[in-house]
Amino acid sequence: MTPKENIENLRLRQKLTGPAPEDLAPGPLNYEGRTHARAEWEPLEEVLIHRPGIEMFFGLMEPYSFLYERVFSIDNAVFEHTELEHALAEAGVTVRRLKRLAVELEARRPGLVERVREVAEKTVRYSGPKEMVDRSRAALRQNLASFDAETLFNILLLRPSVRLERRPGARGVLPTVELDCPLANLYFMRDQQALSAEGFILGRMSKPQRQDEPYVTGALLKRAGARIAGEVRTPGTFEGGDFMPMGEFALLGTGDRTNPSGVRQILAMPLGFDEVGVVHQPAHPALPDDSPDPMIDMHLDTYFNVPGERLAVGCEALLRVARVEVFRRKAGGRLVRDPKTRTLRDFLSEKKFDVIPLSSLEQMCYATNFLCIRDRKIIAVEVEKEVDRVLGGLASSARKDPHRYGKLLSLVRKEQEELRAGRGYFPHTSTVRDRGVEVTPLSLQEITGGYGGAHCMTCVIRRKGN
Repeated sequence: MTPKENIENLRLRQKLTGPAPEDLAPGPLNYEGRTHARAEWEPLEEVLIHRPGIEMFFGLMEPYSFLYERVFSIDNAVFEHTELEHALAEAGVTVRRLKRLAVELEARRPGLVERVREVAEKTVRYSGPKEMVDRSRAALRQNLASFDAETLFNILLLRPSVRLERRPGARGVLPTVELDCPLANLYFMRDQQALSAEGFILGRMSKPQRQDEPYVTGALLKRAGARIAGEVRTPGTFEGGDFMPMGEFALLGTGDRTNPSGVRQILAMPLGFDEVGVVHQPAHPALPDDSPDPMIDMHLDTYFNVPGERLAVGCEALLRVARVEVFRRKAGGRLVRDPKTRTLRDFLSEKKFDVIPLSSLEQMCYATNFLCIRDRKIIAVEVEKEVDRVLGGLASSARKDPHRYGKLLSLVRKEQEELRAGRGYFPHTSTVRDRGVEVTPLSLQEITGGYGGAHCMTCVIRRKGN
């Protein structure tokens, strides 16, 4: 189906099912004291998303450097993101877009745009002959007052600079525009922060390509009156895909994206949990040298998730090797480490969680990157549609480095044959149905090329707790 046919199909669906998300009134903006999540299965009330725009184009010019997993179609990726937004709205979730939140905040709490203008003036840089640079800087200062929200947002998103060269003739100026690492991953709205039982943990991204993102999202959340549990500072790093509220306890991943300093800072924050399991990023058993590949299990939510109370979904091979350190709150309020270390699989058993096991192939096809709407209701990736591209990428890696990826490729090819002949792919399995899990499956095979599914693309604002 072409992008044009996709759009026509969406319009037809909207006629049958109701208005598009952008036509729905988002409701009152009142975050004061209401931003919290104690468990992934609590009813989801509100999310914040960012529909990708021109910044995604620049990411595709060099996918590896912009942390994408592979190349993909922008048109289809944006359409898939629109379908995710529509599915959330149909499920009764209030959906806010990042850019629109900024506009609404300025209307209700003036002053935000002035701060953005100050940042924009420092962001846009000019180089070239002094008199030309001086003229351009003066013009920018004068024009900033006339820039609308779209223009200001794009300055933050694209981070442009202009090099000026003098050429013969009237207005003979050759401007060359350069972009200082556009925020091509901003649509992965899970990662800049995470929501705990006592408010947001504001993160600090581990990769330089993404380090400016939390400044944008954090400033808007603070301006909206969101409750802030704490903010990770240098040298700490923390990304929201590594945090999962689990009711009586929370899980916090550590590895390539969330470092030990970030973990220590978070454990000192008022999270609202008396127990936190710190999960160390595991290496897949099929990889040599016990060395994790961060593009196989970048965050905790790339190999583990929770679709309901006392019910988990995870890659069995990784759950059995992921090491967990348990911290429990003692007298005086400090979280103290339990001397016993266990695997994540054993820890879940201790907590009486029923686990739906996944193959390594399903895990690599974003099976765990679903979003829980309420207890035993999820929006999930159509895993089977991801298989060919994921296997193609792994086969390419195995050709370049057979020692590291050859055994894993053989394993997942064998799993593919078994899944086709046996139980089928998550989420369309009897195990899922028998556990009473209701699934809204979405085809996201283009947008997952950035490495992430429905869970990664949504910043939870509110869940309805007891």
